[in-house]
Amino acid sequence: MTEAIEQPFRPREKLIERQKYFQSIHKHTYLKGPLDKVTSVAIPIALAASSLYLIVSLPLFNAV
Repeated sequence: MTEAIEQPFRPREKLIERQKYFQSIHKHTYLKGPLDKVTSVAIPIALAASSLYLIVSLPLFNAV
């Protein structure tokens, strides 16, 4: 019985082309991808804002 060879998700040429593109960008590593700005900037800001909201609002509710 011959074993089926699984095809890669992307062709090797596309991977090499994409690798060269990302290596040519001279930004910080964590801001290279299109969604990386969301994950490394927006999510921490949202976490900080929600934490501040909880810190400020909970003592107000306890005082009532």
